Amino acid sequence: MNMADRIQHLRKSKGISQEELADKVGVSRQAVSKWESEQSTPDIEKVILLSDFFDVTTDYLLKGIEPVSENITKKSDARIFSLVGSVFNFIGLVVAIMIWKEKQTSFSVAVGLSLMAAGVMIFVIGQFIGENKEKASFWFWTVNVWIVILIPISCVFNAMQGILGGHWWTFRPTPELGNSIGFYVLCWGFYFAVCIIVDLLLIKHAKR
Repeated sequence: MNMADRIQHLRKSKGISQEELADKVGVSRQAVSKWESEQSTPDIEKVILLSDFFDVTTDYLLKGIEPVSENITKKSDARIFSLVGSVFNFIGLVVAIMIWKEKQTSFSVAVGLSLMAAGVMIFVIGQFIGENKEKASFWFWTVNVWIVILIPISCVFNAMQGILGGHWWTFRPTPELGNSIGFYVLCWGFYFAVCIIVDLLLIKHAKR
C-alpha cells in the first residue's frame, strides 16, 4: 500500500467524500483526487493536517511503517445509533397513542415520552462515540422532529383548550377536537409549521 492508497483508505474509513476531506485540510477536491491517484503528493504541511485529522502518525502516511489508529478501525458508526434512537422514538409515539385509545389515561403520555427520552439518549451516545456524526445528526433530527414534538405540543394545546373551556383536560398524546375546531386546526398548523421550519433549517445548514 503506497501513500495514495493510505490516504484513500483512511478517508473511506472515516466515511467522508473527497470534497469533505478537502474542506478539512484546506485544499480543493481535485487536489485530494490527485493525491489518491498518485498524480501528486501533499506537502509536509498538509501531511501534518492529514495525520491530525485521521489520528495517525506522519510516518504512517509517508512510509506506512505504523498501524492505523485503533480508533479509526473500531469506532462505531453514529448513524446506527441514530437509526436505533429513531426506532425508539417511533415506538414511543405509537405506544402512547395505543395506550390512550385503550385506557384513556395520561399514563400514555408518560410512557411515550420515556421511550422517546431513551431514543434521544441513544442518539446522543452515538454523537459522542461514533463516526459520521454530522450525517447522523442531520437524518435523525430531519425525521424525528416530526415524532418527538407531537406529544408535547398536543399536551399543551389540549390543556389550553381545557382551561379556556372551563374544564380540565387529561394530557393526551395527540390533539383532540374538543369544543373548538379552530383550536384543533391551530394545533396541527403550529405542529406542521415547526416541523417544516426545522427541516428547512437543517437542509440549509447541511448545504453549507
